[in-house]
Amino acid sequence: MKTIIAACSQNLSGSRASIQTALRTLLAVPWPSQRDIGSALQLLAVLQWVLSFLLLGIVSLLLLIYLLFTSLWLIPVLYLAWIIFDWDTPEKGGRRLSCLRRWTVWKHFRDYFPVKLVKTHDLSPSHNYIIGSHPHGILCVGAFCNFITGSTGFEELFPGIRSFLTTLAGNFRLPVFREYLMSGGLFPVTRRAIGYLLSQKGTGNAVAIVIGGAAESLSCRPGVTTLILKNRKGFVRMALRHGAFLVPSFSFGENDLFRQVVFEEGSWLRSVQRRFQKMIGFAPCLFYGRGLTSCRSRGFLPYARPITTVVGEPVAVPKVENPSRELVDRYHELYIRALLKLFDENKTKYGLSESDELHIL
Repeated sequence: MKTIIAACSQNLSGSRASIQTALRTLLAVPWPSQRDIGSALQLLAVLQWVLSFLLLGIVSLLLLIYLLFTSLWLIPVLYLAWIIFDWDTPEKGGRRLSCLRRWTVWKHFRDYFPVKLVKTHDLSPSHNYIIGSHPHGILCVGAFCNFITGSTGFEELFPGIRSFLTTLAGNFRLPVFREYLMSGGLFPVTRRAIGYLLSQKGTGNAVAIVIGGAAESLSCRPGVTTLILKNRKGFVRMALRHGAFLVPSFSFGENDLFRQVVFEEGSWLRSVQRRFQKMIGFAPCLFYGRGLTSCRSRGFLPYARPITTVVGEPVAVPKVENPSRELVDRYHELYIRALLKLFDENKTKYGLSESDELHIL
């Protein structure tokens, strides 16, 4: 019995010593600093945004199709009925939710890069505006952060101005994803939707359009400042019809967020991209960024590179119900001049050299 008691005592002492050693080891491990916690929150904010834009629509569609063949079939049926009833809402101003635009996660999203908005001229609330957003980049991070979220202070910099952002109309055909887009202030890049905001919502509306679109994303790579703009004149015609002033904006650093495999013009792979773009509205780009665990690994997250969006001087536009081609060309040229001026005056301030030029195709 004494031998058993002694053995148990030794085991208890050993266990106690092991626990004490483990506790000392645990306490010796440095706790995450406030900076580490902030970096983790920034990474998660960007992760949820990328996953939302790349997967939310498709996953929601597949889930609703699956539910149709289960005992929960009533859910997708009711939602389909709702979409049919609500079909025109995206082209009639959508359902913008201010609380979502002020969501704290967007501040972490902003700080990841970081993204900054720079004002060069006032915008009067007595007018409506079409803001040309350049360049497109891969995922339009600068345009989204500045014109959709309130994290960079657009409403404080431009009092009385409400900002909206256009995106592909096909995105609003995807279940759940359409609600997500509308709640932030996104709407289809169609004449009807843009015309509604510029004519039915009073004044003080700023509609941001990424003019280069999917075609411009095909040439997106670090160090390249090429825009697809020379034959893009529909936004000018819309501005003239509604008397909306044209405002150039440029996001310096947008093209540095990803690395893309760019196929040469004339190659069969480039032609496949072009055809795909014409059929479904966006171009299939082969790109990569950083991984989730390390900035040195490869993945689908953007690199942490600073983005500075500079909003330029508005070009006053008269209201002409049926503008002629000559009038459209004239204001298109005025817009290009204002954009070139904006680029040249700010390029050396935000990472480019004096010799860098803005090429417009």
